Amino acid sequence: MISALFDYPDVAAILPRLRDGDPTVRRIAVLDLADLDGDLHVPLLVAALADPAPVVRAEAARVLQEFESPATVAALAPLLSDPADEVRLAAAQSLSELKQPASAARLIGYIGSADSFVRAAALRGVRELRVADSFAPALAALEDADPLVRREAVAVLGYLKRTEALPALARIATHDPALEVRRAASGALGYAGSGAVLPALLAALADEAWQVREEAATTLGKLGLDQASGALVAALDDSYWQVRLRAARSLGRLRSRAALPGLVAALEHTISNLRKEAALALGEIGAPAALPALQAAANDPDPEVRKSVRLAIGQIGAAA
Repeated sequence: MISALFDYPDVAAILPRLRDGDPTVRRIAVLDLADLDGDLHVPLLVAALADPAPVVRAEAARVLQEFESPATVAALAPLLSDPADEVRLAAAQSLSELKQPASAARLIGYIGSADSFVRAAALRGVRELRVADSFAPALAALEDADPLVRREAVAVLGYLKRTEALPALARIATHDPALEVRRAASGALGYAGSGAVLPALLAALADEAWQVREEAATTLGKLGLDQASGALVAALDDSYWQVRLRAARSLGRLRSRAALPGLVAALEHTISNLRKEAALALGEIGAPAALPALQAAANDPDPEVRKSVRLAIGQIGAAA
């Protein structure tokens, strides 16, 4: 197969450099191959994955991202266990960009690897492919000892959006020892179609880590649960402005008039992004009682805040 490529002048001109004794020359040859039209040269890129130099293997792994096929996925997956970190990372990145659901079959088996890096990379690779066969291994991976693996498992389940995973995700959102895993689970619960996950999200809104509280505030707004209004109003006094911002946004979505005092107060916060979100939320709520505060904020020093204030005043006027 490779010998037949000598018949193509563009490829034939690069072949000698792929065999050069200098790994830098071979790496550039790999890049030149990747720039060629078509995919006849892909076997050469796959062959470069076995190059003795890590820098060449890593480059081949990176460029193969653009040539997804069962053969390239099958060749890239073993490199997740390569002895060189740069190769492992390049292979993981390329596999995270897969677009064809058929590619998942080549990766799912790696979720059971003894290497936690491989497990996490395999989960990340199948995440956006949304294939049913990834559900069971992802659910089992929620119990993994490595928090990175658990976080990737949460992401897979969030993309699959199956109701059977909701109890496990709710448990993870409130009890996982790693804040990044709790945060990911709080976000993944956004596909719930009912208030069954409300207790978990309210608990997450009181989490010790502000990143988890921020994510929970966002998810509560996405779910549109009126029962969350009281907790979100309380979150307008959170010690972190990032949580206040997400709470303001969600309260706007919920059109909660109970939030008016807190949102009006936020119009004077030192963080301009929070002032902007407060103004937008007041516009969504549409309560005329907010007009005096909005009119007072019309000369805010930040142009984005002023724009949001004008929009809010217009929305309230239209509603009235």
